[in-house]
Amino acid sequence: MIRIAAALLALVLAAPAGAQSFPDRPIRLVVPFTTGGPSDIVARMMAPRMTAVLGQPIVVEARPGAGGVTGMDAVAKSPADGYVIGLGSAGGLAISPKLQPSMPYDALRDFAPLTLAVLVPEPLVVPASTPYRTVAELVAAAKARPGALNYGSTGPGSMPHLAGELLRLAAGIDITHVPYRGGAPLSLALVSGEVQIGFADLPILLPQLRAGTIRALAFGTDQRIALLPEVPTFAEAGLPTVRTDNWHGLVAPARTPEPVLAALHRAAIAALEDPEVARQLREQGAFPTPQNREQFAAFIRAEQERWGEVIRRAGVKPD
Repeated sequence: MIRIAAALLALVLAAPAGAQSFPDRPIRLVVPFTTGGPSDIVARMMAPRMTAVLGQPIVVEARPGAGGVTGMDAVAKSPADGYVIGLGSAGGLAISPKLQPSMPYDALRDFAPLTLAVLVPEPLVVPASTPYRTVAELVAAAKARPGALNYGSTGPGSMPHLAGELLRLAAGIDITHVPYRGGAPLSLALVSGEVQIGFADLPILLPQLRAGTIRALAFGTDQRIALLPEVPTFAEAGLPTVRTDNWHGLVAPARTPEPVLAALHRAAIAALEDPEVARQLREQGAFPTPQNREQFAAFIRAEQERWGEVIRRAGVKPD
């Protein structure tokens, strides 16, 4: 018994002093996109519940740039003490590492995954002024006029860009990519009919979908979305390989002490499983998907492989 007690004491003494008292000051949650976007919404909905669990404020900080890479690089290069964490996305953790010839960080080596936070569906949408009401009708029109239909995205190498390429490959159609600088100009282009096809995060498109100015034809999800139950999945539309979920998940710098990672994970899961937080997220089109740390690490690796294959097959090049 004495030897066991001594061994436990040794473990406690061996732990970094900061880890034993964590947290004793505010924690910065870096969002690698602009304020008001889907990532920012998710972070600000989670932060109050995480604050309550940890007993210290979670301060959301926007660090946009380079499709999410700038903010994630800031997290990767922060001290590994748990006081700076990031809300990464498919762009910064899965797509850019497979698209950019040089990255300032290694997404698998330089972060300690905490949990997947939310899945964010990216529906295929068309302007309400177009005649297309099903994926089959859209594909038939694209095949009848190769190259005549344009699809908009939020920028080269973005998730909407790759979603459009995935549709092009799966349906065997010739459509032209038109990149825009973010979700707002893409939405305007869809409403005006400047482009005939688009993909974007559901929270960006919901106001236009609810107003009836654009129409959703399919979701690249496992099942239909409760917010728009009349819209089929791509599998139901005959294109099961078109999977277009975006996602956001929490990471800390690599080599953050284990007790600190455990505390951060516990707080994040508490936020995602809180009924009110979950309700608010779902109403915005973001669906809580808590995971353990090992599951999230495996998820990031799988997403890198999946989107890396799309990039290779479609011949997508960095901007």
